[in-house]
Amino acid sequence: MTTVIDINRALGPLPHDDVPSRDETGLLGELDRLRIDTACVSHTYAVHGDPRDGNERLDLIADRRLRPVPVLVPGPLGTGPWDGAAPLVRLCPRLHGWSPTGPHARALLTALAAAGTAVLLAWDEVTAAEVHGLAATGPAPRTVLTGTGYRALRDLAELLETHPWLYVDTSTLCGHRQVEWIAGRYGAHRVLFGTGAPDTDDAGPRYLLDILDLPARDAALVAGGNALRLLGGEP
Repeated sequence: MTTVIDINRALGPLPHDDVPSRDETGLLGELDRLRIDTACVSHTYAVHGDPRDGNERLDLIADRRLRPVPVLVPGPLGTGPWDGAAPLVRLCPRLHGWSPTGPHARALLTALAAAGTAVLLAWDEVTAAEVHGLAATGPAPRTVLTGTGYRALRDLAELLETHPWLYVDTSTLCGHRQVEWIAGRYGAHRVLFGTGAPDTDDAGPRYLLDILDLPARDAALVAGGNALRLLGGEP
């Protein structure tokens, strides 16, 4: 039985919509409906509001199927020094108003890389040049680019060719055979199942997972094997 892990999901209410995943019970119901075994979740309060408040709410999660993903902000007005307590974190530089290539960000990225902590980074939060710059002055943490989509594919291809520490999620890779193309060119180990829900659709990426035209071993890596390796600190 293939393990399915959603690497990119949110828990909590949205400011613009009423969603089932506004609470833990509702989110678990959605996972059951879509046959998703585990979800890595950031709290919507941390993404759309104060990261410190939202991260504290992750401590209230009771079900082990939900893996907390704190949102970090560097600098003296941020979330504080990284203590390595989670294997995966989320960075939202544009939403929270900090430079991903500044000295405070560099210090945080260095700490994340040293701790073996992986990063979720949305495509609309950075530019391609900023992603290239993450490794300009030192080791970069393993980073999953989320929400890349059709218009980002040329930049994404260049980034994946240049930086072996970069990965991509499936949340918006909904074009014809996009996942297969990336897996074939850069390796299935670089692609992780993620929905981006509830901000984006979850049923589409989940259906895509069932019809991937990949060898069974590669499809299993995309579904959950790669996420398990990433959460375990492996490249």
